[in-house]
Amino acid sequence: MNNKIKKHGFIFSLCFVFLCVVACSSDNGTPEEVKTETKTLTADVSKIDFEAKGSAASVTVTTDAKTWTISSNATWIQLSKNSGIKGTGLVAITALENTTTVTRTATVTISSSETASVQITVSQVGGVVVTGLYPSYNTNPIADDATGMGSTAAQLAAKIKLGWNIGNTLEASGSETAWGNPKVTKALIDLVKANGFNAIRIPCSWNQYANATTAQINATWLARVKEVVQYCVDNDMYVIVNIHWDGGWLENNCTDAKKEANNAKQKAFWEQIATQLRGFDEHLLFASANEPNVADAAQMAVLNSYHQTFIDAVRSTGGKNAYRNLIVQGPSTDIEKTNLLMTTLPTDKVPNRMMAEVHFYPYQFCLMDKDADWGKMFYYWGAGNHSTTDTARNPTWGEEADVDKFFLSMKTKFVDKGIPVILGEFGAIRRSNLTGDALTLHLKSRADFYKYVVKQAKANGIIPFYWDAGGDFGVNTMSLFNRTNNTIYDSQALTALQDGLK
Repeated sequence: MNNKIKKHGFIFSLCFVFLCVVACSSDNGTPEEVKTETKTLTADVSKIDFEAKGSAASVTVTTDAKTWTISSNATWIQLSKNSGIKGTGLVAITALENTTTVTRTATVTISSSETASVQITVSQVGGVVVTGLYPSYNTNPIADDATGMGSTAAQLAAKIKLGWNIGNTLEASGSETAWGNPKVTKALIDLVKANGFNAIRIPCSWNQYANATTAQINATWLARVKEVVQYCVDNDMYVIVNIHWDGGWLENNCTDAKKEANNAKQKAFWEQIATQLRGFDEHLLFASANEPNVADAAQMAVLNSYHQTFIDAVRSTGGKNAYRNLIVQGPSTDIEKTNLLMTTLPTDKVPNRMMAEVHFYPYQFCLMDKDADWGKMFYYWGAGNHSTTDTARNPTWGEEADVDKFFLSMKTKFVDKGIPVILGEFGAIRRSNLTGDALTLHLKSRADFYKYVVKQAKANGIIPFYWDAGGDFGVNTMSLFNRTNNTIYDSQALTALQDGLK
């Protein structure tokens, strides 16, 4: 820094120059002002216009300040460096491909603590549909927002105690009430929370509410799903929103022939769902699918592509979705198939935010309602619950030893590697057409099954979500609650689930 000193009177010898710089005063006794040289900071461009396709431009920064920084206010802008020093520096500014139809803008700011900042205005025209099938619905991506999103998948899983499915409702074909359940109310969610559940899985249908040509989801339906999510979050409950069976467009078509079309629809749907629900914090999780039918490695590869599209679509919307925990389903959500075929997982630019999902229904005990030539229905389950008079209905598999084996395989494959497992569905039909001792033993078997599944799931780092289809309270129901009057319907089953947590 150069200082100019006015001097009057005698000229001091050189040995006193330093003292003069510090203490010298003008003839009127006022300390002389120290003048600072102004620094400069410039960029060789003030505006950049990008084409829709991803491209780059160079900016030359010149300054005599000691240091400078450069930043952007948009996630679709990438910078080759974020700082520089005195002299001339070159920065490459790259715009990612604009897959929307809308022109977007951003600002790049170059700053130094020693002088005024410089701004460069960036714009990029809208592009065309990547797949050629549907328009992009990621029309307003926003900056990443980590607020309220601090938990990794493992940390979040540790907060979930017991989950409950709003089954046969928001995924029902025709309308929310088409399968015999009333519309979901806040009072219902309050009832579920009051009875020991702190997580809700919301099976959702989207395809029937979307335009067949454009894949645009009806805004009223998006708002309705958001409303139900809000009921849960208001109760400090964790929520999973998925694309459920949904007419089978994805679940029944994990094939090379349908791969391109289904990935296009998966992308379009999740861009809309993720954007609509982007404001919720980590209480909300997204799940790619439900029970995708997969029989071999080739179909598993197609399923992984659907999962990859899901992850990329959600992340691309920005905001809290940049950090949201996401769930991918194993083949057919079958534990044995998942252990065998799910050898790789999709990639995610955000580490430690992925969970896997399987379901558990030992079929002959849990779901089978008619004998077949290959086997019979099991009415009973568990040590001490085998009938001495109705031996044909005693189980030959799927009991405690199998639960232990299956759940341990998921712990070894996923949980021990930092990937929590969601047991997205489990349950057993209530065979209330039985009578006398057979009914009593069946109901005890069912309660013991629930308690054991919850207990062993938690012991292996697996998060259990009970399947409750609601509706009919006749034979073969799994209902815990009467949704019409918001009361407990099956207290024995509910108590068993709660006991599994003890």
